[in-house]
Amino acid sequence: MLLSSRKTFWLRIAGICGIISPLLIFSLIFLSINSYESFNWELNALSDLGVISGNTADFFNYGLVIGGLLSLFFALGLFLLLDKQKFGRISFSLFILACFFLIAIGVFPENVKPIHYLVSVAFFFFLPISLFLISSSFYFNRQLSWAFFTVLIAIIVAMPWILNFSTSLFKAVAIPETISGLAVSIWTIILGLKMLFNSAKTTKL
Repeated sequence: MLLSSRKTFWLRIAGICGIISPLLIFSLIFLSINSYESFNWELNALSDLGVISGNTADFFNYGLVIGGLLSLFFALGLFLLLDKQKFGRISFSLFILACFFLIAIGVFPENVKPIHYLVSVAFFFFLPISLFLISSSFYFNRQLSWAFFTVLIAIIVAMPWILNFSTSLFKAVAIPETISGLAVSIWTIILGLKMLFNSAKTTKL
């Protein structure tokens, strides 16, 4: 009973963090953009905001660091949901890695070369891979609707980068970054609600 109570508690915390994290990150990113009049979606990367002195850099960098830390608690909820699956444990590890790279983007801004570039690429590389594996975990757990939803998000996260490196569709990376970020944010919020629902159901039981 004690174990069940602890699991319920941490699942609830993870769900709350899963909802708050993307809302916080994008709120601060858009505040950062709003504070920098020269920002251009077709010419800039979002990371350009992290080296503009004043509120612009603070909003951007602290948003990623705090949001990334909250995402680590959300990842705990993933572990509680998927730990019985082999793919679940692997995908959990890769998602944790992606969270650390997200934090590193804020800790090492664009003028810290080549670390910033490496952690940025690593984040957008490991994120879709972890989502594809998480979708496999849902599938093997016979949660087909969640498997389909997660693999759809993984495709949306990966597709802008495939297009970015294979075509001239995007002149800069701000738009691919935003599309990928918004897609995974939707997934995180909805899965966070699932965690809250599961914790509430467990409490009633």
